[in-house]
Amino acid sequence: MQFDDKKGPVSAGPLFDTAAKATGALTSIVLAALVILVCLEAFLRGAFNYSLGFAEELTGYGVVFITFFGAALALRGSAMFQVHFLLDRWSEPTRRILIRLFVVIAVIICVVLAWKTKDLTLSSFSRGKFAPTVLRTPLWIPQVILPAGFTVLTFFLVEQFLLTFRKSKD
Repeated sequence: MQFDDKKGPVSAGPLFDTAAKATGALTSIVLAALVILVCLEAFLRGAFNYSLGFAEELTGYGVVFITFFGAALALRGSAMFQVHFLLDRWSEPTRRILIRLFVVIAVIICVVLAWKTKDLTLSSFSRGKFAPTVLRTPLWIPQVILPAGFTVLTFFLVEQFLLTFRKSKD
């Protein structure tokens, strides 16, 4: 991915910038809610020997959300794990082809996983399944995070693919 020293990651367009801002805002809200919930739970347990009971369930859902949506933002910001010592051995045109190949394979995997997790979510919805927990959360609610997360990852993978067609300033 190309990087501008003053502005951060190079964008493939305003649509991707808007999606990244929305994803970042939503992920920030979920992270803040998680921190507040965990701190409240720790305070109540320590000070009053009282547990909210549902905190563990909600934090689990929040962690899954942050994992998927945070990974999408990390991908966009070039913070994902990369094997530079292999890519740097190739010429620029070969490197672009390898990155495109990786992105195409990753998009195919994400689309298949989004489709299958969508099926799981719809199955839980149609069967009216609930989590065997204190909140008895309908399972489709936390399960919808999975296809949404794979979709957002796919969206930013498409941006990475588009960026490989830009000339590098190096």
